[in-house]
Amino acid sequence: MNSTDSAGLPAVLVVDDETGSQDAIRRTLEEDFTVFTAGSADEARVLMERHPLAAILCDQRMPGTTGVQFLKEVRERWPDVVRIIISGYTDSEDIIAGINDAGIYQYVLKPWMPAHLLDCMRGAVEARGLQHDMNRLDLELRSSTAVLRTRKQEKQQRVKASFDFDRIVRTPGGPMDAVCELAARIAAHDLSVLVLGESGSGKELLARAIHYSSKRAERVFVMENCGAISDNLLESELFGHKRGSFTGAYEDHIGIFQRADGGTVFLDEIGDTSPAFQVKLLRVLQEGEVRPVGATRAVPINVRVLAATHRDIDQEVRSGRFRQDLYYRLAGMTLTMPPLRERPADIMPIAEALLLQAAGELGLPARAFAPGAMASLVTYPWPGNIRELRNEIYRAVALAAPERSHIDVRGFSSKVLQGQGGGDGAPGPHTPAYSGTLQERLDVMEAAIVKETLLRLRWNKTHAARELGLSRVGLRGKMVRLGLEKK
Repeated sequence: MNSTDSAGLPAVLVVDDETGSQDAIRRTLEEDFTVFTAGSADEARVLMERHPLAAILCDQRMPGTTGVQFLKEVRERWPDVVRIIISGYTDSEDIIAGINDAGIYQYVLKPWMPAHLLDCMRGAVEARGLQHDMNRLDLELRSSTAVLRTRKQEKQQRVKASFDFDRIVRTPGGPMDAVCELAARIAAHDLSVLVLGESGSGKELLARAIHYSSKRAERVFVMENCGAISDNLLESELFGHKRGSFTGAYEDHIGIFQRADGGTVFLDEIGDTSPAFQVKLLRVLQEGEVRPVGATRAVPINVRVLAATHRDIDQEVRSGRFRQDLYYRLAGMTLTMPPLRERPADIMPIAEALLLQAAGELGLPARAFAPGAMASLVTYPWPGNIRELRNEIYRAVALAAPERSHIDVRGFSSKVLQGQGGGDGAPGPHTPAYSGTLQERLDVMEAAIVKETLLRLRWNKTHAARELGLSRVGLRGKMVRLGLEKK
């Protein structure tokens, strides 16, 4: 409520049963304040009901009540008004006894000096203004904190939705379905998980889905590629170091395990680490604490460890290149990501998702695959798995002529057009990208062509049947047989 008059002066009330004292106080204050006067507590109540006040100055000795008793009532009914008591020496003990109950800002002794009384009233009104500002800032801060908390929660929900298991593109009933189902079941439990699979098969994506489906989802997920840096740097990056602990350590560094406290650490390519580093990592996992390089004391940590490797970890353990005890620490649960060549039915939906992503990131119009382009993708063995598929699609989108409405085979590399694997252990030239009977292989290619046509024609079955040389009933039969019902 505004406690100033039309001239902008703060309004104050003087309560005193002596008119001479009222006049003297009014003359002292009227240049800086709008002054109301009352001769009793009853008159003061009426004025306070009518006028918003910044402060009240009350005499201790009044008919029917004391100043302290009246200011107790003021504190209850008008807590925003600053309260000042004025009295003689003989009343000081009574005033001091009730000063806390009445919430009195200041006690002025008689005989008072005009300059002192004016300064006292100015300080009271200024203190009231500062209190108002503090209350407003506190309210704004709490509101801002609530808004930030809400935004943080919304962001966390968006991030969780971006990395949950539904974001791992796959066909129902395919090999990845079983992997995701098992991963989802163990995500809620604080087990360590070791993810096996070829490079580019999506191990990191699965690890993120596990984290964001776990109880640690609101805390950080931190990844480190253990095969990309040397042992010394890896130890410093994971465990931290103290200043001066080695050449170039110019300041303290907090390691990933400490930064991720309460969250999840994903150690990619853990199979590439040396036995010496494996000993140090094993100690951290066993003891639940890290000792930064050069530190004298260990720091307790609380993290969930997920790890991954493209190597045959059983063979690495048998050969002695990977410690068996560390393997058992990491492999509370083992999940194996199937390579893309063993998931031929997933190639088409993954390629279509990557096609939309590439168009958005490159700022180009969204286009569908031509039938021949999809057939080339389905028959290629993909030794580089999803990472290689992504590179081919981004390349094709970037090279596509602006006037063309489809992505055709001209944007693909020669090895994709020839169906060559080119990697160790991958199928050789013209080897089918999947196993099965001839009819099963033809069904996959047929499904790719039919679906691409339907997508391009916005699921218009009449136009799609005409383009494919089928009747509408014949197309419908193929859709049912190939599992291409529109969802």
